[in-house]
Amino acid sequence: MSTSSNIKRPHLPRSAAGDRNPWLMAVVASIATFMELLDSTIANVSLYHISASLSVSYNESIWVLTCYIVANALILPMSGWLASTIGRKRYYMLSIAGFTLGSLLCSIATNIEFLIFARILQGISGGGLAPLEQSMLTDSFPPEKRPQAFALYGITVLVAPALGPFIGGWLTEALSWHWVFLINVPIGIISLILSYYLITEPPLLIEERKQRKKNKTNIDYIGFVLVIIGFGTLQLFLDRYEINDGFSSTFIWIMAITAAVSLSFLVIWEWFHPHPIMDIRLLCYRNFAVSCFIMFLIGFMVYSTTQIIPQMTQELFNYTATIAGVMLGIGGIFVMISMIIMGGITGKIRYPQWLIAFGLLGTAWSTWYMSQMTLDVDFTTFVWARIFQVIWFPILLIPVSTLSYEGLPENKSNEAAAFAALMRNIGGSVGIAMVANILHSRTNMHYSRLSERVTESTDLTVTLENVKTMVFAQARMIGYLDIFYLLAFICLLFIPLAFLFKPQGRMGERSREGNAHGHHF
Repeated sequence: MSTSSNIKRPHLPRSAAGDRNPWLMAVVASIATFMELLDSTIANVSLYHISASLSVSYNESIWVLTCYIVANALILPMSGWLASTIGRKRYYMLSIAGFTLGSLLCSIATNIEFLIFARILQGISGGGLAPLEQSMLTDSFPPEKRPQAFALYGITVLVAPALGPFIGGWLTEALSWHWVFLINVPIGIISLILSYYLITEPPLLIEERKQRKKNKTNIDYIGFVLVIIGFGTLQLFLDRYEINDGFSSTFIWIMAITAAVSLSFLVIWEWFHPHPIMDIRLLCYRNFAVSCFIMFLIGFMVYSTTQIIPQMTQELFNYTATIAGVMLGIGGIFVMISMIIMGGITGKIRYPQWLIAFGLLGTAWSTWYMSQMTLDVDFTTFVWARIFQVIWFPILLIPVSTLSYEGLPENKSNEAAAFAALMRNIGGSVGIAMVANILHSRTNMHYSRLSERVTESTDLTVTLENVKTMVFAQARMIGYLDIFYLLAFICLLFIPLAFLFKPQGRMGERSREGNAHGHHF
């Protein structure tokens, strides 16, 4: 194609597009990533149907979500190392194949044990897809073109989790819960075929892999074990905290202590290991370290709001899962529009740090706006509130992704993308766990306070049950509003981080420096 000659240049020896237009590769890579991130939330609204179909309790069916998230958490820290060790394209295609197979097995599961096994296979296989796509985009586009490429990546990262509940609810109600997983199979096969023909393994990466084998690089077995134990127990702690009644549970205490000890030792071990499975030393690069904190916040905001907004509308406003999903889906459309706009202007702005600060301020304002709602708001108000909230996420994601690679050696793109994706996922897990716990505690507190006032002046013409229902609804609503207040405050606290980014240097000079690092390997 005519554009390929303008983009494919000698200073992009790691390009996954080969001689083709890199946008073809970018679109193909986004298919599998979108599918995997969609599955992180698509089964949420199907749990009641799954538990009834497989004759298990609802709490047992929650493991369908938990095991997927934990499996994802285990593979994410190692995905950069795996890509560099067995080959980026090979690992990418193996991930698609494993995820597709896992989806097929989920769709034919006849008992909860088999379904959990298939979800674990899905999680392990799909965990590396998002960081691999980001790594391929980074290596296939010159710095001045990366904002547009990251806009496409941002659509998959932000829109897919939001659309998951809507698509899952529609498939479950129209067909059955089996189709929530079965729909991945044809998409996975198409993605696998397109990846085989349109994604390239660059000669430079092949040479680097051969050099590793020639030098007989020792595998970091201790780091491997610490990653599995540390991030596995951390994810279990976060995901089961509310279900197991917090620190009143021995299981939660064991998970918390094990995670804290394992991850502390992991940081020390990986810092001094010559060939770490998880390169902690990337945090020595200031831009990358700051971007990891903001990626944590992006995951925190995206997943926590995607969790509590549908929950609030279904619980207090009697919306169906499909209607709540439509509300999130409309927001997703505006995310795509915002992504396209930001992808076009980010590269033209000299100081993108101001964009990040503006995005954080806008996110804080939009979240504060939601804290002013009452039990009388209608569907249209919710839709616009969600739109005002999500349009700021691209303003954060694209410049943060662009600045994070400033100064990084090019041969570290796999590890850097994996680290950033890990921080985003941990942020999402922390966000979901935190808002669930706060909602529970604040609802109880407000219910107690409101009950004291109501009992003193209650009208006996109203039944006691009606009074309790109204008081609980008010207490629950105030609990949700407290969460939105807190989220707005957290966004404000992160604004100073935007100005810790180093200004963008001369793109060509940075690119040549990074390329020199890559050849020096």
